[in-house]
Amino acid sequence: MLVLPVVLLGQGQLTLIAARSPDSQTIELDREYLDTITVQGREYQKYSIDHRTYFGPVDEEEAQRLEDQQQVFQRIFDNRLVFPPIPRLRRVLDCGHGSASWAVDVAEQNPDCEVIGVDIAPHMSPDDVPDNLWLQVDDLNRRFTFPANHFDLVHSRLLATGINRSRWPSYLRDIVRVLKSGGWVQMVEIYFNVQSDNGSITDEHALRRWSTQYMRALEDRKDLRIGSKLRTLMTEAGFVEVDTKMIPLPLSAWSTDQRMRDIGRYSCTNMQQLLRSLALFPLTQRLHMSPDTFNSLVDQAQQEAADPTLKAYFPL
Repeated sequence: MLVLPVVLLGQGQLTLIAARSPDSQTIELDREYLDTITVQGREYQKYSIDHRTYFGPVDEEEAQRLEDQQQVFQRIFDNRLVFPPIPRLRRVLDCGHGSASWAVDVAEQNPDCEVIGVDIAPHMSPDDVPDNLWLQVDDLNRRFTFPANHFDLVHSRLLATGINRSRWPSYLRDIVRVLKSGGWVQMVEIYFNVQSDNGSITDEHALRRWSTQYMRALEDRKDLRIGSKLRTLMTEAGFVEVDTKMIPLPLSAWSTDQRMRDIGRYSCTNMQQLLRSLALFPLTQRLHMSPDTFNSLVDQAQQEAADPTLKAYFPL
């Protein structure tokens, strides 16, 4: 059975050196990161599209979807934000913060901790954040500029669509370098191939066709199967005590387990929005699918995702 990671906890063994404050790493934002383009009524960061870094929207609609997604994860993780056994957080790095919902929650619950969030797009960052949270703009496909032995925890969630496939080994080595001795990394990735272990989803279903097309649209740049490889890559990067777990992220309330059925019922709308939001640019602009064909595919997939008789889920 293929086991896909939901949370990977890797403990770094490093030598302590001096660190510098978040303020010393702040530079004036380059205008090129702020420019946007409009495609099929959605806003995208021009820099990310031009450099083939990230193909998801960065508008208010997507920011709200990410906020709702955080609530889905909180239900799945039983309201736990941090999994590693860290007695006291002093510095935390959130890679790919998106709408910064996780970073904000961690900063609010740990007021004595410095939290730094990094993302390629500043467009979805909230205007009002805790005083101990710094949001920075940078491309995680570049090498980290943070000092070594700086963070107690690095959080990395849903970056398969942003990190280039060739970057993953050095990305993990960068995380090892910036962690303090005994520090931890917590990672979450979705495998976007819709699964159904009871055979209710076939290749003829729109959900499976959505998966096939979406993964094909990004395969030249991104590795959407990275979740299945992270345990090996983390070990090779020097992490120890690596633990993995696969959790099904239900697309509807199909489960016979009351808790998972409630999660499926709550996440149904968010997962349906994800199908349209993430795939719009890749399918229409990279695979040259017509808007009518795209809308028809997503409409069918969303209807299937809402059907509790179909056991459909993303491995998380």
